[in-house]
Amino acid sequence: MKRDYYEVLGVSKSASLDEIKKAYRKIAKENHPDVKPNDKEAEERFKEATEAYAVLSSPEKKAKYDQFGHAGVDFNGQGGFGGFGDFSDFADFGLGDIFDMFFGGSMNGGGQRRRGPARGADLRYDLTITLYEAAFGAKKTIEVPISDTCPHCNGSGAAPGTHPTTCSQCGGSGHVRSVQRTPFGQVATTRTCPACNGQGSMIGTPCHKCNGRGKIREVKKIEVNIPAGSEEGLSLRFSGRGEAGEKGGPSGDLYVVLNVQPHEFFERQGNDIYCEIPITFVQAALGDEIDIPTIHGDVQMKIPEGTQTSKIFRIKGMGIPYRRGGGAGDQHVRVIIATPTKLTDRQKELLKEFGRITTEDQQMGKKSFWDKVKENVKDAIG
Repeated sequence: MKRDYYEVLGVSKSASLDEIKKAYRKIAKENHPDVKPNDKEAEERFKEATEAYAVLSSPEKKAKYDQFGHAGVDFNGQGGFGGFGDFSDFADFGLGDIFDMFFGGSMNGGGQRRRGPARGADLRYDLTITLYEAAFGAKKTIEVPISDTCPHCNGSGAAPGTHPTTCSQCGGSGHVRSVQRTPFGQVATTRTCPACNGQGSMIGTPCHKCNGRGKIREVKKIEVNIPAGSEEGLSLRFSGRGEAGEKGGPSGDLYVVLNVQPHEFFERQGNDIYCEIPITFVQAALGDEIDIPTIHGDVQMKIPEGTQTSKIFRIKGMGIPYRRGGGAGDQHVRVIIATPTKLTDRQKELLKEFGRITTEDQQMGKKSFWDKVKENVKDAIG
């Protein structure tokens, strides 16, 4: 007499489909004939669990079983569980799950095929440059470690005068096919050939230069032309200068990514340059013309009379050139008034005299801070 299907799987009648799947998966893995060959009891447990799962995983069959028991689900005429005609009873479980679980491969030729030509890997090289090199362009020579096609064997991996031979185990296909007996009948699976690792060929006498790999590791010198107006993070692509391809495939590309060093005086924002220049109290009060350093060389800039500290002046066209041409950005100069130090007695006396004969507004160049506070308090109290 057949055992109760819920008892077979060790689940309750209220078990969810996921719980039923989990229970069946555990029993199937433990009792599959490939795991326990020549174990009749394990094979029977596997068949019993498979039959139970086929019923309990189907809402329609499960309902009939719950109502009529084994009489409600008759498997006669379907070939039995020794050889189903189709896999419709396992649609909810996932056919891929079953074959991955049992065989570690795929059904009917879905395994890995012989490896053909493949493109080589791309490479990245981080290149640090100065602000001036970024602004005006430069030529740099870099050294890149790279895997290149072995010149001794031309990438075949075989010693000169010899050639790779077709793998005898897979016949050059790169995969092997096997047929296994299962409760569903005979199933064909394919796997990567273990003898040639999917290459389809074997090397009898490896090249002594590359040890049969077909590639050698070397350091190549590459000249990089940095365009004027380059910015941080700009990626320059060198087609075909990456890793060598496999089996005659094309080489990958080399990407040179630019890192621009910070400058001690200039700060770059886009194509504009920013800097700070100290000026004296006298220059700010009376005005002056001073030399301003730029990346293009020194230029004269006029300081108007009565200039306040932190005032920003713009020098047009003295910034970073545009990479695609058409001029350059601007330079922005913030002037900072320096406070005099180490004054002599005479200088101190003159400054005190200056303070006595000028108003606070004149000295501040605008309404004093305390004047504004007083006005705000007056407005607040009406």
